[in-house]
Amino acid sequence: MSESTIVADEADIEPGSAKRFEVNGRKIAVFNLEGEFFAIADTCTHEEASLSEGAVYGDEVECPLHGACFKIKTGEVTCPPAVSDVESFVVEVDNGKVKVLV
Repeated sequence: MSESTIVADEADIEPGSAKRFEVNGRKIAVFNLEGEFFAIADTCTHEEASLSEGAVYGDEVECPLHGACFKIKTGEVTCPPAVSDVESFVVEVDNGKVKVLV
């Protein structure tokens, strides 16, 4: 069963950036894209790199280790060397609190 967990205040994640959180034992990257928040699994499917430490280009994040790219909104892989998508999660913002449904 999925559960909504507060991970941050809106102001904690600057536009165009991400932060990593552990929710129910899972590493999750939460991104702020111009005031909209999205969450994907933090670990690249190619290697064990943290996507929250990657560069954000528009609505994609580039893995800092080997350059695989993923859609921030869906987790879809868009360029190699990764071939598998990362999981995406529902994000809600309520009274300035960012919540992730895991």
